[in-house]
Amino acid sequence: MALLHVESLHAGYVPGADILQGLTLRAEQGRLTGIIGPNGAGKSTLLKVIFGLLSAHAGSIRYQERELRDLTPAQIKRLHVSYVPQGINTFPQLTVRENLSLGCWTFRMDRARIREGLDEIFELFPVLHRKQGDRATYLSGGEAKMLSIAKELISRPSLLLVDEPSAGLSPKFTEQVYEFLLKRRDAGLTILLVDQNIRKCLEIAEYLYMLEMGTVKVEGERALFLANIRDIIRDSLLGGEANA
Repeated sequence: MALLHVESLHAGYVPGADILQGLTLRAEQGRLTGIIGPNGAGKSTLLKVIFGLLSAHAGSIRYQERELRDLTPAQIKRLHVSYVPQGINTFPQLTVRENLSLGCWTFRMDRARIREGLDEIFELFPVLHRKQGDRATYLSGGEAKMLSIAKELISRPSLLLVDEPSAGLSPKFTEQVYEFLLKRRDAGLTILLVDQNIRKCLEIAEYLYMLEMGTVKVEGERALFLANIRDIIRDSLLGGEANA
């Protein structure tokens, strides 16, 4: 069953110049769906439109059969959708615990739920537990990325949108981030993952979409992409995608 259904979506940053041009895709409940493609294909733009940070010009975004178009990010967040943008999404001068508390704003008056959420996050991320009193600015890049993800998970979303989770991370922390996403998928969380790291995305995504020029060029189960990965990298990614 599709938790998220995007249909014939058109969107862009400049009037009359759409980046997404009739894009259609689905994210099945309890699965990790990967989105790959060259720079400029519309991958990050898609997540911003789904989360209400950018308005669609046409098309439909249905989440649990509810239309998300024209809703604000705050309204979408209250529907149990969380978004982890590319890079580090923390407040550097606040402590780890304070950053996590900001992730509880949709239920900020429910102290019991906040405590439960913090306990759950600290169990999932022991390093954040140890450093909960430290300012985020003193975290390593990998730890800060974990905090960015944890800040969105503390609200217990049904759908997690993730943009380039390994960007700028060391190989060690890259492996930890992907391992964590895999565990969350196995625990039943629906994840829509945008990634330039094709090989890592193929390891954890069950269904994939390759975008090109704002449309879906190829879609299918992991096996389809594994069987054609060399052609996909050669023909569909721009030169220089060496880390793919």
